[in-house]
Amino acid sequence: MNAHLPKLSRRRFLRNSTAIVATASVVPASVLGLRGATPPSEKLNIACIGIGGRGKDDLDGVSGQNIVALCDVDQRHAGASFKRFPNAKAYQDFRKMLDEVEKQIDAVVVATPDHTHAVAAIRAIKMGKHVYCEKPLAHSVHEVRALMMAARQYKVVTQLGNQGHSFDSNRTFQEAIRDGAIGTVREVHAFCASSYSQIDRLPQLKEHPSIPPTLDWDLWLGPVPYRPYNPAYLPGSWRGWSAFGTGIIGDWTCHVIDPVFWALDLRFPTTVMAETGDYDPAIHGETFPKGTTIHYQFPAQGNRPAVKITWYDGDHKAPRPDELKPGAQLPGIGAVVIGDKGKILYGSHGATSWRIIPESKMDAYHQPSPTLPRSPGHYEEWIAACKAGRPAGSSFDYGGPLTEVALLGIIAIRLRNQELAWDGPSMKFTNSPEANKLLTPTFRTGWTL
Repeated sequence: MNAHLPKLSRRRFLRNSTAIVATASVVPASVLGLRGATPPSEKLNIACIGIGGRGKDDLDGVSGQNIVALCDVDQRHAGASFKRFPNAKAYQDFRKMLDEVEKQIDAVVVATPDHTHAVAAIRAIKMGKHVYCEKPLAHSVHEVRALMMAARQYKVVTQLGNQGHSFDSNRTFQEAIRDGAIGTVREVHAFCASSYSQIDRLPQLKEHPSIPPTLDWDLWLGPVPYRPYNPAYLPGSWRGWSAFGTGIIGDWTCHVIDPVFWALDLRFPTTVMAETGDYDPAIHGETFPKGTTIHYQFPAQGNRPAVKITWYDGDHKAPRPDELKPGAQLPGIGAVVIGDKGKILYGSHGATSWRIIPESKMDAYHQPSPTLPRSPGHYEEWIAACKAGRPAGSSFDYGGPLTEVALLGIIAIRLRNQELAWDGPSMKFTNSPEANKLLTPTFRTGWTL
């Protein structure tokens, strides 16, 4: 499989796909090549992989469809979801599930930890199934490219689980940027004050307690080289361990950077560099820093100039804009978008509560009439797209490059204080062989894409 991307105008793709959202007619499922598919006027038959934690919310999002099968490696953690759908076939191994219910399903929802997104999603795609996959799309750049290529090859409908992409606030923000509300944008400060660092728990990894009887530890590890079970890894805390999760930046980029990534028609950065304080990857590499500042440069495109995005998390703080009211502080999560005629501040998930600052400029601004179609909801949009055979708004063609922004940041963390030059179309760093080694994961025997 060629890991490089063909030339594709993302703005043209988005313009076409959003127009289709409003106008496309429903076509028979047989035209879409679905195996055992139901007619578009009926419910989709769906299998869900990972139904504890975040997966419970995704299951809620598609619960109006026919839930055919459920899978989770942790029977205790996912017990409530299994009980909620007693008629669904229950599994621990998603490979066995997909093999057995392949002809009974139309689509698959993947909400496992980050390190198993790709192996689960690509197996479903190669069966011709539509896929909804939680963010970040994958755990490595190589996996992202493989998923994008497979989705195109098998012509399935995909959606990344960055729910804010479908919010109305995201669309009104897009329309304001395109309306010139703050002029030309050249700089963005994006931030999340949380930290998933597990540095203080590193000594705990030396302990080797027994595996809970309700957990299949080998299956939970999936493609990751074997290591002994430790309760420090799960449930939930896996996000802070680099073998399984992608840290704060992997968890939040697809929410916080999404609005400007869309509005400014960004794709591949040309450089990335990370500052990590006293974090030393040689000592702390199993986990993430307690705080990072990551600098991205995106090239000029068309009439848009080059854009600099700086990401801050944990104890690294974004600068407070002078335009805020006296005593007001930045929210815990969000971004400041800087134009040559003003600034916009927004929160997480779809540019929530965006506003021009200072408030007097927001009071004087007249929002333009809507130009972008509104979404019925993130899950509803994907379901409708599956039935109609059209792209969803955050398909892998969009969500893949957005995820890569986070993954490149993680590579920069591993090679802190080095400015890495990135050639996105060729999928390589042009000035760091060491960084290139971090693009592709090492899978243990028996696991492949």
